[in-house]
Amino acid sequence: MSGVFVLEQALNGLQLGFMLFLLAAGLTLVFGVMDMINLAHGSLYMVGAFLAAWLTAWSGSFLVGVAGAVVLTALFGMLLEAGLLRTLYARDHLSQVLATFALILILNDGVKMLFGNDLPLSAPAALEGPVEILPGLHYPAWRLVIIGVGVLVALLLYLGVQRTRMGALVRAGASNREMSEAMGLDVGRLFTLVFGLGAALCAVAGSLLAPLLAVQVGMGENILILAFVVIVIGGIGSIRGALVGALLVGVVDTLGRTLLQQMLREVLPPQWASAAGPALASMSVYMLMAAMLVVRPQGLFPVRSG
Repeated sequence: MSGVFVLEQALNGLQLGFMLFLLAAGLTLVFGVMDMINLAHGSLYMVGAFLAAWLTAWSGSFLVGVAGAVVLTALFGMLLEAGLLRTLYARDHLSQVLATFALILILNDGVKMLFGNDLPLSAPAALEGPVEILPGLHYPAWRLVIIGVGVLVALLLYLGVQRTRMGALVRAGASNREMSEAMGLDVGRLFTLVFGLGAALCAVAGSLLAPLLAVQVGMGENILILAFVVIVIGGIGSIRGALVGALLVGVVDTLGRTLLQQMLREVLPPQWASAAGPALASMSVYMLMAAMLVVRPQGLFPVRSG
C-alpha cells in the first residue's frame, strides 16, 4: 500500500466530504431554524442535477447549466416552502416525516415525467483529464474543482453566517426561535430564505457530482442518509459542525471502502477479507455516528444548549 495511493484516497474523501457539506449545511439550517425534519431535501439535490443536465444540453454551456440549476432550484425550494412545507411547522416530527416522504415520491414521479429516468451530464472537456499535483500523483481535475468549490462555499457560508446581519438572524433563529419571534423577527421570510439557500446548495452539489455519478431518478435518497449522519455528528443548526462532520464522514467512508479491505488481506485469507471488508466499510460511518451519540449526543458543535 503506497503513500501515493493513501493520499489519493484521502483526496477522494475530502471531495466527498465537501459535497456532503453542501447538502448537510442546508439540511442542518432547516432543521435547526425551523425544527423540521425534511426527508425531501435529497430530492432537491436530484432536481438540481436534472436541471443542470437539461440546461447544459439546451445551452451548450456547463457553466450556464449549473448557474441556471442553482437559481431555479432555489426558487423551486422557496415556492415549495411557502406553498406546502410551511403548513407542517406546527405539526409533530412524525407528520413531517410522513409528509416529506410522500413529497419524495411526488418529486421522483414529477422528474420522471419531465425529464425521463436519467440524463447525461459530462464535466467540461478542459477538466476531464488528470493533473499531476505531486510527483507520481495524478488526480482528476474535476475532483479538484469540486474540492475547490467546496472550500469556497464553506468560506462564504462562514462569513455570511458569522459576519452579516442575515447570518445573525439565522443564528438567533437556530439557537432560540421563540425569543427571535418575540424580538420582532419576520420568521416566515427567514424560513423561506433559509430553505431557498438550502435548495441552492443542493443544486450546487447535484450539479458538481452529476459528471461523476449517474443523474437518475431517486439519486437523492442514499446521499440524504449520509447528510443526516453528518448533522448528527456535527450538531444540529451548526455550519461549522456540518463542515467538520462532513469531512469526517467523507474521509472515513472513502478510506474505509478502499483501505480496510487491503488491511484485512494482511491478516485474513483473501476470501474472508473480500467478504468482510465491504461489510465493515459500510458500517464504519454508522459506527462513528453511534460513538458520537454515546460520547457527545448533542454533536461536536451544538447550537442549542438545551
